[in-house]
Amino acid sequence: MSEPALFKLRKIIQYNNGTVEQIEDAVVQENPLTVFLNHEELATMVCSPGGYNELAVGLLLSEGLVHQPEDILEIAYNEEEGIMWIETSVPMSKSGTYLNRHTAGYYGKNRGGQHAIADIRALKPAPSATRFQGTHLLNLINNLEQEAVTFKRTGGVHSAALADQSGFLCRYEDIGRHNAVDKVLGYAFINRITTNDKCLLLSGRVASEILLKAARADIPLVLSRSAPTGLTIDLAEEMNITVVGFARGQRYSIYSHPERVII
Repeated sequence: MSEPALFKLRKIIQYNNGTVEQIEDAVVQENPLTVFLNHEELATMVCSPGGYNELAVGLLLSEGLVHQPEDILEIAYNEEEGIMWIETSVPMSKSGTYLNRHTAGYYGKNRGGQHAIADIRALKPAPSATRFQGTHLLNLINNLEQEAVTFKRTGGVHSAALADQSGFLCRYEDIGRHNAVDKVLGYAFINRITTNDKCLLLSGRVASEILLKAARADIPLVLSRSAPTGLTIDLAEEMNITVVGFARGQRYSIYSHPERVII
């Protein structure tokens, strides 16, 4: 079954250097998705259409609520109500840490920044000796930009992808950068793809919460067209994760664990 379109044509009035005309322009679509985990409301997200299973599973993985595909017993999506029901074999805490979260680039209800940092530092370092040619990383990030069709049409989405030494294994565009990453991680998780020899590609900033997602998924290298934050670099050094930023054209900057990049 084909995925729904991420944008639709809308009639708009455009002003351009003194000229006014009515045109049809591509506008990104967004849908609410509420995820129920073991009959408890976990989160309501606003996301691009499609990839709902991957998004929901990626969210569970990113939050440390599942650890292996066998943890997931059942997934059911109600398209009319925009609700995803997931049953797992892993009990969920009733503390309210994750309940009733509206995803907007932060960890969750009643969850402060220090808790988020503790989450990252509690994870084991990525146990990977995989190395990537720098030229291959540049090819991957340039391909990510070339294939960002929805972004080129609308300017309103972020891109994320998972890649190996050969190329992309999956790629998603979404109005939310966290959503795009969760869809990628969910796809790998559902399809039982080994990730400790892969790299995560991003079109946007590498924030510490994105690093946490990569760490939970055992991804040893994060590659972005944009910049990492200072906290991301510090934590990446601790977590044994390579962060490569400002990768575009024929240049890139290595911020942590340069031994994984063959220059």
